[in-house]
Amino acid sequence: MSDLNTDVRYIKGIGEKKAQALNKLGVFSLRDLVSFFPRKYEDRSEMKPIALTCDGESVCVEAMVADTPRLTRVRRGLDLVKLRAVDDSGVLDITYFNQPYAKDNLHRGETYVFYGKIEANGPRRSMVNPVAEKADGEHRVTGRIVPVYRVAQGLSQRLMQQAVRQGLDACLNELPDILPHAVRERNQLAQTAYAFENIHFPKDFEALELARRRLIFEELFVLACALGRLRGERARESGIRMAKSDLDRFWAALPFSPTGAQRRAVAEAMSDMDSGAVMNRLVQGDVGSGKTLVAAALIWHCAENGYMSAFMAPTEILADQHYHTLSELLTPLGLRVGKLTGAMTAKEKRVVREQLKAGQLDLVIGTHALFSADVEYEKLGLVVTDEQHRFGVGQRSALIGKGQKPHVLVMSATPIPRTLALIIYGDLDVSVIDELPPGRQKIDTFAVDESYRARLNGFIRKLVGEGRQVFVVCPMVEENDELPQKLKSAEEHAEELQKEFPDLRVACVHGKMKPKDKEAVMASMAAGETDILVATTVIEVGVDVPNAALIIVENAERFGLSQLHQLRGRVGRGQHKSWCILVSDNDGEENRARLNIMTKTNDGFKISEEDLRLRGPGDFFGSRQHGLPEMHVADLGADVNVLQKAQQEATLLLANDPSLAAPEHAALRESVDRLLKVNADSFN
Repeated sequence: MSDLNTDVRYIKGIGEKKAQALNKLGVFSLRDLVSFFPRKYEDRSEMKPIALTCDGESVCVEAMVADTPRLTRVRRGLDLVKLRAVDDSGVLDITYFNQPYAKDNLHRGETYVFYGKIEANGPRRSMVNPVAEKADGEHRVTGRIVPVYRVAQGLSQRLMQQAVRQGLDACLNELPDILPHAVRERNQLAQTAYAFENIHFPKDFEALELARRRLIFEELFVLACALGRLRGERARESGIRMAKSDLDRFWAALPFSPTGAQRRAVAEAMSDMDSGAVMNRLVQGDVGSGKTLVAAALIWHCAENGYMSAFMAPTEILADQHYHTLSELLTPLGLRVGKLTGAMTAKEKRVVREQLKAGQLDLVIGTHALFSADVEYEKLGLVVTDEQHRFGVGQRSALIGKGQKPHVLVMSATPIPRTLALIIYGDLDVSVIDELPPGRQKIDTFAVDESYRARLNGFIRKLVGEGRQVFVVCPMVEENDELPQKLKSAEEHAEELQKEFPDLRVACVHGKMKPKDKEAVMASMAAGETDILVATTVIEVGVDVPNAALIIVENAERFGLSQLHQLRGRVGRGQHKSWCILVSDNDGEENRARLNIMTKTNDGFKISEEDLRLRGPGDFFGSRQHGLPEMHVADLGADVNVLQKAQQEATLLLANDPSLAAPEHAALRESVDRLLKVNADSFN
């Protein structure tokens, strides 16, 4: 029996050198090798007579070598091997560049299957560097569907295919069937050996589809079981049990009425906090949906129970904004609110640290300074983090570690389809705020091309003349001549706009600036001291400027829909009518359709569904700090239906066997443990 943990270098035909190249691809063991699935497939199954082939098509032809291959050394570094092959219908001229061994591998009078791209010149047909195999031999790379892998230096497709073949031969019949029999039967899924064989070397496209379906389901099922087990463990983990508070008192003290969605989110979270288990809840809502009010209610609930709360924001300017908003909401209710950020003086920080240690604050709002080693909390009952994916896992853990298992509330303004949110946010329960407070501005959105530039500049002039401010977003920081397409750069465009509007205050902000300089520019915009702020996507989450009434996104085709929606949320935050203009000269049908979605709806959840369908899940985050393990075969964008089924089956299974302790679940338990171990730093 082959051990799936065997080092790849010990697999027949691989050895030390190939093993090192495979290691660069993340392939270290036999299990890694057979789980290294192709990135695409080439259909080499169709055979055609030479005369029926067309210019530009890649195809297999079965033909006899009609003359002895000739090797010509044209110059140093350029060898040519030329030969002619024939079938009953015509002649094929074949040339190999810098493959001198082809001269000795192909023999006159023998028949081969050649696969390559046809070049047609009238009735003449030719191929350059085709793959060739003997017609009467084993067809590994012709006459079939051929896998194409990601390769590293030192590996060719042929070497990769051979390595995987050797790996499968060593362990195919020993691969454990992770899926419980009943789950496999209910979902009509192929067996393990069949799936692994046909994902790598499919018999036909039907077999490939059966293999993919099985492996996608298995991958998502293991993930759902892992997250379900984590959630179960958290539910069983005892936390601070809060006594019920009279919420009517809180609602009555507000200067406005909360929405039904806000009330529902607060009720769900308070139920968690009162249960005796640790709360781990994500509150997800569009920009302006009122997530901060939900946090305020829970902070108040904590204070009513004699506990303090810590609210962590990703930037100094956001921390300041939350400090003002939450102070206005909570100070009238008798709560003591403090702030702790890196920009404060040493004396100011010391005073706040002493207050925290003595329990003289009910809420502290800050940046990463909140989890510094010298910060101690008297009774920390709740940790709130804004824009979860902006923080590293270690940072969140450090803050949570300041208390005795405090409750955790995560707020995200990135609308994500609920199914995907359950995966991305791991073991967090999810509350969705799906309605906007009354009076929230609808932002009119238009998609235009460069021909509108003069009118756009006129519109900027008009709005600034009325006292409004403008954001302009560019895809790049500075010019890059190497790119095939000219893209607007923030620095260059800011200069252009300053020339266009010499009497206006134009500023520029981007990610390459020092944090202090960046904060200063953002603060200037927030204070109304800048008329036009040209920026990269650093403003996507951050500055709150109620006076901004227009955002222009240059080269809008370069951004995902969810990102465009986030950027649009920078305006319409006050009482002024607001607009979003998407500028793109890309008149491709797909781009027009994408931007059209933005002009039709302001609903972030609808947009996120479209974005997921069009681009997959990566666009929601860009980085991998979101608890989403790397998928080998599943695509969370395309495979949402399979994900839902996998989650249903996982829930059903874990209800009967929460820790997967049953003997028949041993292989599944091992896979779940391995996934949790490999992604220990990713899961929230």
